[in-house]
Amino acid sequence: MQEQAERDERRSGTEFREHQLRRNEKNLQRRSGRHRQTALRKRRRRERRMREIRRAILLTVLLILFVVFSVNWISGMIAGGAKEDLSASAEAAVSTEEESDFSGATEEAGTEDEEVNPDAGDPSDETNENRAESESGDGGTTHPLNAAFFSGYKPVKDGDTKAITNPEVDSHYGILVDLESGNVIAQRAADEVISPASMTKILTVLVAAEHVKNLDDQVTITQEITDYIYQNDCSAVGFAVGETVPVRDLLYGTILPSGADAALGLANYVAGSQEAFVALMNQKVQELGLSDTAHFANVIGIYDEQNHCTVTDMAMILKAAVENDLAREVLSAHTYTTAKTEQHPEGIKISNWFLRRIEDKDSGGTVQCAKTGYVVQSGNCAASYMESASGKHYICVTGTAHSAWRCIYDHVAIYKDFTA
Repeated sequence: MQEQAERDERRSGTEFREHQLRRNEKNLQRRSGRHRQTALRKRRRRERRMREIRRAILLTVLLILFVVFSVNWISGMIAGGAKEDLSASAEAAVSTEEESDFSGATEEAGTEDEEVNPDAGDPSDETNENRAESESGDGGTTHPLNAAFFSGYKPVKDGDTKAITNPEVDSHYGILVDLESGNVIAQRAADEVISPASMTKILTVLVAAEHVKNLDDQVTITQEITDYIYQNDCSAVGFAVGETVPVRDLLYGTILPSGADAALGLANYVAGSQEAFVALMNQKVQELGLSDTAHFANVIGIYDEQNHCTVTDMAMILKAAVENDLAREVLSAHTYTTAKTEQHPEGIKISNWFLRRIEDKDSGGTVQCAKTGYVVQSGNCAASYMESASGKHYICVTGTAHSAWRCIYDHVAIYKDFTA
């Protein structure tokens, strides 16, 4: 009996130990499972945090890219041209910032800390002067000063022609022509073909001025015109569909705010369509002897492979425009107010911002006429006519500056370097 009891006791102890072992194994398994679950939860939390961090980084990068793109896009829109030139309000908004950007880089170009006061003078007074002087011309007469200009439209490059090497001149293309001698004073890639952008409108106004019979003739802005400028993202005066405006306003509207609506209105008035008017433009180019490198495909300056010329060609087109009383008068206007209409009871005030901003710069003379342009393919470009302090006459044309303000300072620098 005692032995049986001992065996039972040993068996009970063994069973107890086995039971304990099994329980411990289960506890270990449970603890191991909890550890795995805890580790899994921690890993998932880490992965979630990493996804959030990556998402935040991606959003930050996208935000930075959006800001950079927006700044570049706004700068491009402000630069002016057919897609294109500065609108008066946009230029006024960014002028201080752009001028400060260049204040340290343009001491030799006569830098100013403040832009021209847009409210200086009474625009309506200038408008009345513009209209009176415009009515005095017949669109084809010659200014007395033009008798001093060289004959023809073939400027001469010789051993005295200098290269434009000033590092402050940002434009890739440039030319300075002495209108009295016909000599090219300075040049940079002046015979390379470029897209002239809205400098095209100098030719548009010249051709229109040669065909206009009555500046008070009325032209109605059509839906076709407004659709065209919206589809091609062109700058505009702001005429409304159905608005009837005098031809005079179309001339000024084409140049001062680089209005595509005005340019198309002129084309329809003179030739019946843009296509027919373009034919007149190319005919004029041929008359000037520029058709080897110059050809135009629209009246606005919208980029087109068939709309091209050299800066030398554009200098000669501007010379022809300066020789035309009406075209010169339009190109020399700093401000203008269009006629009052039902759609615009106060008229529309427009400005040639190149002229207004260069007038107080130290260029060595007075810039009398100017037209800017901008398309992506050619950057900022401009053509200007200056009378120096000594009474000499010059034309400067530049292309592919990186901003509208830089284009102004390029002209100031070129005039100072070579006409002083």
